[in-house]
Amino acid sequence: MKKALIIKLIGGLYTFIDLDTKKTMEGYAKGRFRKVRVDEESSFNINVSARTKKDIKDIVLSPKVGDIINYEFQADQYVITNILERKNELIRPDIVNVDQVLLIFSAIEPDFSFYLLDKFLVILEMENLKPVIVVSKISLLTEKAFKELKNKLKYYKKYYNIYYIDSKDNVGITELEKIFKDKITVLAGQTGVGKSTFMNALMPELNLKTQSISKALGRGKHTTRHLELFFYKEGYIADTPGFSKIELRINDFNLLKDYYKDFNEVSNLCRFKNKCLHINEPNCEVKRLVEKSYILKERYDNYLDFIDEIKNKKQIY
Repeated sequence: MKKALIIKLIGGLYTFIDLDTKKTMEGYAKGRFRKVRVDEESSFNINVSARTKKDIKDIVLSPKVGDIINYEFQADQYVITNILERKNELIRPDIVNVDQVLLIFSAIEPDFSFYLLDKFLVILEMENLKPVIVVSKISLLTEKAFKELKNKLKYYKKYYNIYYIDSKDNVGITELEKIFKDKITVLAGQTGVGKSTFMNALMPELNLKTQSISKALGRGKHTTRHLELFFYKEGYIADTPGFSKIELRINDFNLLKDYYKDFNEVSNLCRFKNKCLHINEPNCEVKRLVEKSYILKERYDNYLDFIDEIKNKKQIY
């Protein structure tokens, strides 16, 4: 069976690359993908409700960007006949089999948001995806402001790789080149942080459309219209539509703590060990370290806000 990687989807037309010949083709999905039965162990079986147990069920299944597929040539066109099991699946952006996510945050215009950073990190930890933090537009900061931001981010550097760049001035771009090999990489971040400008710095031949930040709204206009994988440094990068709204897909607030690497490092010292929620429990090591400033208070406060967000969101059963 011929195998290929889907790199683009526009209006039902798929673009895919044969894994052996590297030939690029366009084709459509076979009709039977519209509804399939999946068992409890299938990677296609994803719960979107508060239920934790997975059951055998019928789902609407269609190929996505990042899918490895089987294809054939039928009736004068290429047809996708099968989708291979996925190792992960994102909903926003709608992409699968991702190896790492570049979290791009601007240093300014819009201002760096630790709230959004912590939320993105939780989401990626949930999906078992590797985050790489990229801070853009550093040339727009004063030396003092840049030093203060780097000092605050030093806490995160213990757990994640952090790169500082300025795409327009080509600062720090070459340091990133080594991380793309043999990986599907997704760019993530709020609109206006410079994702398309960053892609243009990596691959000037793309000439992706960019727009300046809106002074009235304090955010950028949406510039990416569709999802596409671009071959770069022996890997693929997805230029994805901006994240205008990101949601915590956690239905049980008791589970949130599990996605904090720094909390998990010390939870065994809490009175209730790994059952401690780090909220009101006595002799909580996390709260003690927050008071001593060993854990960023702003990060802990964001954690409490996320707890409230999960508690208050409407559950789907």
